[in-house]
Amino acid sequence: MSSLSCGIVGLPNVGKSTIFSALTNAAAESGNFPFTTIEPNVAVVNVEDSRLKQLHTLLESKSIVFTNLKFVDIAGLVKGASKGEGLGNKFLANIREVDAIAHVLRCFDDDVTHVFDSVDPIRDMDVINLELALSDLQILEKRLIKLEKGKKSGDKDAIREHELVGKIINILNSGKKISIEEEFGIDDLKMIKQLNLITLKPTTYILNYGNKQIDSEKINSLKEQISKNQDSYVEINGLLESEVKDFDEAEKKDFLQEFDIIDTGLKLLIDEVYSLLNLITFYTAGPQECRAWSIKKDSKAPEAAGKIHTDFQKGFIRAEIIEFKNYMEFKSEEEVKKNGLMRSEGKDYIVKDGDIIHFRYNV
Repeated sequence: MSSLSCGIVGLPNVGKSTIFSALTNAAAESGNFPFTTIEPNVAVVNVEDSRLKQLHTLLESKSIVFTNLKFVDIAGLVKGASKGEGLGNKFLANIREVDAIAHVLRCFDDDVTHVFDSVDPIRDMDVINLELALSDLQILEKRLIKLEKGKKSGDKDAIREHELVGKIINILNSGKKISIEEEFGIDDLKMIKQLNLITLKPTTYILNYGNKQIDSEKINSLKEQISKNQDSYVEINGLLESEVKDFDEAEKKDFLQEFDIIDTGLKLLIDEVYSLLNLITFYTAGPQECRAWSIKKDSKAPEAAGKIHTDFQKGFIRAEIIEFKNYMEFKSEEEVKKNGLMRSEGKDYIVKDGDIIHFRYNV
C-alpha cells in the first residue's frame, strides 16, 4: 500500500531541508546557497498513534503497525520557475506528484543568504504561489488548444471540459484561489482531478522560526494573510528541532517543553496534513497484530475493507464494529459482546474515526 505524500516546498534557503531532516530524522543535504537540494529527498515516517499503542499493550499483540506518511523535500523554487528558471520545470513536476503541500516560509533573520537579500515571508509566499499558478496556466492553456478539435466536432465531454478549463483559467488570471466545492459541481470533479493542478492541492504553511525571529508585526500580518486565504499554518522552530532530532522521545519532549513547545513539529504537521487530506483512522486488532489504517472521511465499510485487501472489498459481507472507548473499557472483544456493544454493519455503514473493525467476507 503506497504512502500518502506531502511535498515540502519554498524558496531556497528558507530552511526546508533543515525542517525535513529534523522532522523525519532522515539526513537531507543543506547549505548556505541555492539549489543544495536538486533531487528530492524522501522519507516515510510512522504516524504516532496513542490509541494503537493502547490496543497493542492491552492485547499484547506480537506486532504493531502504524500508518505512515511520505515527506518529499523538493528543491527551492525561484521567481521564474514556471519558465524553467532554476531547473523550475523539474521541481514543479515533483510537486505535481504529491498529495499535499507544506509551504515553508522563513520567519528568522540570520547569516543564511536569502535569494532576495531580505526576509519578508508574505512576499516569499506570493512569489511561490504566483509561480505555481503560472505553471498551472501553462498546462491549462495547452489543454484548451487540444480540446478545440473535440469541441468543434460536437463531442459533449470535450465541450464541457473546454468550458471548465476556461473557467479555471479565468479564476487563476484574476489572482483568486480556486474553490472546487463552491464553484464546480460533483460531475465536474473527475475532469478537474485529471488535470492534476498544483493550485488545487491541499496546502498548509510552515512558519519556520530560528534564533533570531523577525518582527512580530510581520508574523501577525503573515498569519492574517494566510487566514484570509482560508489556508492553515503550523509554527515550527526548525533549528531547535534539528538540535533534538537524535534525542529519544522522552528527552525530546522534556527539552522542547523548556521552550513551551508541547508537540513536536512532526506531530503538528502530520495532524494538519491528515486534516487537509480529510483522513480518519480505523483499526484492526488481535493477538497477532494491531494495525492502524488511514481512509478518507465518510468512506463506507467496503472501501475500508479494500484498504486491507481487494478481496475483502469484493466479497464484503459485513463489518463487526467496536468503538475504541468501549474496547478500552471492557478490555476484550468477548466482554464488549456480552455488553451488547459490538455492532454488525452492512455495506452502507460510514466508518468512524477510531472504529475497531473485523471484516466478514466471502470470495
